[in-house]
Amino acid sequence: MKKQSLQEFVKQKRKEAGLTQIELSEKSGVGLRFIRELEQGKQTLRMDKVNNVLILFGQELGVVELDRDNLIK
Repeated sequence: MKKQSLQEFVKQKRKEAGLTQIELSEKSGVGLRFIRELEQGKQTLRMDKVNNVLILFGQELGVVELDRDNLIK
């Protein structure tokens, strides 16, 4: 089973909730630019702000085990 990326998850959940990026921004208390960068897969984001968004969907950041077979050696 393919793991869903953070950007895919947030975009999917936002659409399922019928929210625009602006509405998600307002509800989560983060800026619109942050939501756009999150959904575009920006590599460096503040974890506290990501959690502000994820909390709306009943989730939070956590540790995920890596697939060691696909790591660069």
